[in-house]
Amino acid sequence: MLHDPNRIYIFDTTLRDGEQVPGCQLSTVEKIEIGKALEKLGVDIIEAGFPISSPGDFQSVVELSKAIREPVICALTRANKGDIDCAAEALKSAKRPRIHTGIGASDNHIKYKFNSTREAILERAVEAVKYAKSFVEDIEFYAEDAGRADNVFLAKMVEAVIAAGATVVNIPDTNGYCLPEQYGEKILFLKENVKNIDQAIISVHCHNDLGLATANSIAGIQNGARQVECTINGIGERAGNTALEEVVMILKTHKSLNFTHKVNSKHLYELSGMVSRMMRMPVQPNKAIVGKNAFAHSSGIHQDGVLKHRETYEIINPEDVGIDQSEIILTARSGRHALNHHLERLGYTMDRIDLDQVYERFLTMADGKKEIKDDDILLLMGDRAESNYKDGLSIKSLQVSCGDQASPEASIKLHYKGTDHEASSNGNGPVDATIKAIEKIIGRNFNIKEFNIHSIHSGSDDVSKVDMLVMNEGKSYKGYGFSTDIVRASANAYLDALNKFV
Repeated sequence: MLHDPNRIYIFDTTLRDGEQVPGCQLSTVEKIEIGKALEKLGVDIIEAGFPISSPGDFQSVVELSKAIREPVICALTRANKGDIDCAAEALKSAKRPRIHTGIGASDNHIKYKFNSTREAILERAVEAVKYAKSFVEDIEFYAEDAGRADNVFLAKMVEAVIAAGATVVNIPDTNGYCLPEQYGEKILFLKENVKNIDQAIISVHCHNDLGLATANSIAGIQNGARQVECTINGIGERAGNTALEEVVMILKTHKSLNFTHKVNSKHLYELSGMVSRMMRMPVQPNKAIVGKNAFAHSSGIHQDGVLKHRETYEIINPEDVGIDQSEIILTARSGRHALNHHLERLGYTMDRIDLDQVYERFLTMADGKKEIKDDDILLLMGDRAESNYKDGLSIKSLQVSCGDQASPEASIKLHYKGTDHEASSNGNGPVDATIKAIEKIIGRNFNIKEFNIHSIHSGSDDVSKVDMLVMNEGKSYKGYGFSTDIVRASANAYLDALNKFV
């Protein structure tokens, strides 16, 4: 067989091995949706199911065969004619069908699972491949528990099934037993001792019982394997399978390996979320590549390094896996650089803000909360404006009177550039009166284009959040204010916007 020697084929078994996780079964419609997303991702082979196992699995393979055009559609069987007949029937509509048949290769499986002998198992393996070959040209053979199999016997089995017509030989570490060095040596042994190995592709299928699935898969391809069997999010029986996203990004990151593949990594994060939702199986936050913390930084030292130069603490560009940007998480461990980053993102210009003052109050707030969100920052900036801005406008006092028989009136004292200023004004309401009093002091009128009041929690003693968009001479700034008093929150928001102008 002629193949690009550096080409790695990505075999996705999310819909077969991945779906064997208890409680994660998918409907045929869901499988088709994931199958189309895998096709868009660029995988080479989709293992659609195990047709003989249930009518639902049979139907899923039938429908996926109809719906998918580009990837090979693969169906799993055991080494018997009934399984193979069923798979061949399910694959009739597939544009590029493959039957995946096999049998145990380790002495443990031969003795305790099959109560048989090496010779009899070898004969069954060859018969299964020959029979499957009568239906489709593309035949993959799996030597189950190859990770614990005797290498000499395994080589004999692989040579025999290739001679019988296998186009791919799968060397599974079924129980996740091997160390990477052992597994790599096993693949190399087959490359060097199977006479007809050039007529088939060696495939690696590793389980994660010891947390070594991805490491073993990489060791396999470094020693001659050219197909990797994997799942989205590393799902699968017991501790799971090799994670597709990990293999793809290892190959992308370590260019010195000099391997190519067809996967478009920018779809990885989106597909990870789809599989997680449909299978009702959350992705652990610290999961490599697609976990919510994979590109999140909370340590002040790390945040400073990433903000100065992303590669300082990120070996992968988050955009390469479909994430817009890294997350700088504000906690009590965050430094001024991280706080500055979020303040600028929210529209605060650093040359006008006393960052040291804001940072001290930020640390007090952060000590009482696990994580600081945008609303917390806005509260920090809107509630104590006098501490935020260098020579900014700040409220020293505010008194408002209103009622059924009296026009609303506001009296306000503002501090600006070391001097206190006072003014009073009437208005259509207490907020309008307050705004007009402020405008008397500053001697300018600003246009309020948006004015929104939100309750943060609930109840009569709740903190109100006010945001307003203020415009003047073609420029506009958003101001934020917080207080248990709506008028004071509105005044804080207005002054927050004015300080951005000033």
